[in-house]
Amino acid sequence: MGSKIKTLVVDDELYSRDELTHLLETYPSIQIIGEADSGEAAILKALQLQPDVVFLDVEMPKINGMNAAKALMELKKPPLIVFATAYPEFAVEAFRCSAIDYLLKPFDEKQLAEAVKRIEKHFDTTEEILNPDKIALIVDEKILLVKNANIVYLESSEGKCTVVTLDNPYKVSNTLIGLEKRLDTKKFLRVHRSYIVNIDHIIEIEPWFNSTYNLLMRGGSKIPVSRTYVKDVRQLFQF
Repeated sequence: MGSKIKTLVVDDELYSRDELTHLLETYPSIQIIGEADSGEAAILKALQLQPDVVFLDVEMPKINGMNAAKALMELKKPPLIVFATAYPEFAVEAFRCSAIDYLLKPFDEKQLAEAVKRIEKHFDTTEEILNPDKIALIVDEKILLVKNANIVYLESSEGKCTVVTLDNPYKVSNTLIGLEKRLDTKKFLRVHRSYIVNIDHIIEIEPWFNSTYNLLMRGGSKIPVSRTYVKDVRQLFQF
């Protein structure tokens, strides 16, 4: 592994923050870049510091950990999420937020070691060709294997994800961010908080309002490019 894994620790209880920070600092791969005592502060810190991983408590005042995680998933470069909480009943919802792990308080050092190993493995392999020719989509409790090359775009709307292929649209149980992590970044580009497109299926780039664009996709769909991602599109196609 090259650079250290930038880590943000979030908990409204100082004792829990200090304990988790102390435990994480024993791992050479982990760099603690900040702490936050609320969900709101976590979002602001993540925008400022751009952590690779956020260890996140669930029960916090105002914005709780689940809602904070959903907000973090909408960032241009969303961090990995590890929930660290005293409440086991939130585990299912946590994994719907694409959490990479779920730790229970009081912290078990063996479980923490396994979580760190999982995080390290993620970053060790991000530069390798991990993406197979097919991706697994969960559709009506079935697992469909779809060729990446056949995916035109992916859309998230009202918390539901749709994968549009050359043949059919599929309403899937996967999350957009979860699928994004498994797609080849040389072929798939996020152009909006709600859209990821296969660049091989872009037919035309249409100028739109306020220096933004629409992408005309194979099959006729128009996908908006938000201002956040305009620079990425222009750099990719060099215009």
